Parts: sequence; structure tokens; C-alpha cells
Amino acid sequence: MSTSSHLISPLEGSPHIHTIILLHGRDSQASEFASEFFESEATTGPEETDRRTLTALFPTVRWVFPQAKTLRSERFNNTDMSQWFDMWSLEDVQERSELQVPGLQSGVDLIIQIIQAEERFVPRGRIFLGGISQGFATSLATLFADGQGGFAGLCGFCGWLPLANQAASLIGGASFDDPGERLASMQRLYRAAAKSGQEEPMASSTTLLSSSQFRSIPILLEHSRDDPVISVENMAGIRDTLGKLGFEEVIWHEYEDGGHWINEPQGVDDFVNFLRQAMRE
Repeated sequence: MSTSSHLISPLEGSPHIHTIILLHGRDSQASEFASEFFESEATTGPEETDRRTLTALFPTVRWVFPQAKTLRSERFNNTDMSQWFDMWSLEDVQERSELQVPGLQSGVDLIIQIIQAEERFVPRGRIFLGGISQGFATSLATLFADGQGGFAGLCGFCGWLPLANQAASLIGGASFDDPGERLASMQRLYRAAAKSGQEEPMASSTTLLSSSQFRSIPILLEHSRDDPVISVENMAGIRDTLGKLGFEEVIWHEYEDGGHWINEPQGVDDFVNFLRQAMRE
């Protein structure tokens, strides 16, 4: 299987102003995720016909859908599976979390390389990072491991925080009352998980933002209560963790239905509104 990204260029005649990098979920493909994702339409008026596709609403966006590697699943008798990292259970996503680390190493490294490649076309302040399910888990790990911040925004659907138990132990310590210290401890945790034997933590630059600048990244979190795969409590845990870390703009949307996908149409509309607001800033 190719691990190259699935790319959707800006509409013909439109300049490339923003890049949105979205990671697919476990046992999925980049092209499959992109196809299903672009079937979603946003509401633009009171009539049923007042709906528009995401590519039409954002003609100057280059959409990048990275492809995960094929990794063996220890839970399923070493069956090969498209996944960002191996995991033992969907019911308890933190069970046997040591299985997650090798995949996180390669996954975070790949996403940082993609970010660096996109920075040749647009500045980081015009790049959005996000994903669905395990893809968003990997995006979060990348955010902390990379350590630079500075993105236009972070967008997550139906996700969870990898190594969440270790993170909770770190930021819950009495010595980390300051949000800046808590954030630094999170960055150390995910850099260590993503080092992959390197002497220095992976980062696309040695110049890091201050903790206050890092925490100013706008973040969108969406999850439906009827998700049969990943409990909404996992995404609520991300919301609470980001609050403890002092992130200034965490936008939380919880929907009655939508399953393990983006709620339609309200969730799509909320995503569109988030992008529009972030692009104006």
C-alpha cells in the first residue's frame, strides 16, 4: 500500500492560501476518508437546496489526507491493518498503551514531515491540523511532540488522547499548578514517545513558541453521544485536559447523534464556522 498523501488542490484559478491536513481513522485509507468526507455538505440557507460542498466553500484550500502505514495488530493475531499505531482495545483506548508507542513514533515523524513540506507553500499560521478517531489522536501527539504550535487551528472528530493515563499523572502532580509547567510536561511526554531513538526530540525547528503563544491555537472538538466505537467521554477528557493546560480557545460540540463520524448537518456547519473564523484571524 502506498503511504503517499491523497491531495486535493485549490479550485482551478484560485490561489493556495491555506492547507488543511486531516488524518483518517484506523482500518481506513486516505482516499476513502477524503471521498466520504467531501460527501458532507454545509448549510448555507433555509432551504434544503441551500447546501454547498467544502471544496466550494473553501476554494483556496489545499486539502492533504496523509496515509497511515500498514501495521500488524497484536490483538487480532498480527493481522495487517492500516493504522497510525497499534492498540489493544476500543472500549478502553488506554489499555496496554505501550503498544501505541512504536506507531506513534513513525506516525508523528510522518506528519511533521508533511507539515514541513506544506510550509514551503504557506506559513504555519495558515495550516490546519486535525483528523478523525485514531487520526485525531495522532494529530494531538504531533502537536505536543513537535512543540512549535503556531497552527491556524486544530480540528478533531470522535477522538481521544493517546497515553492519556500517563498525561493525567504528569499534569495532576502538585508541582504542576502552573499551566505553563503542565504544558511543558506534556511536550516532554510526547517528544519522548516520538523520539524513535533520536538523540534530540523531533521538531521541525529549534525555535519554539512561548507557552502562551502555543496555547493560543484555536481548537475544535466534535463528538456524538451515540458513537458506537469511541465513547464521547474520551473527547470530553481531551477538552478537560486542554483546559488544565491553559489553552485559550477550545470549542466543544457534543451532538445527540452522528455515530462514529461527523454530525450532519450541524457538525459540518460548526466545522465550516470554525474554519471561517480562524481564517479571518
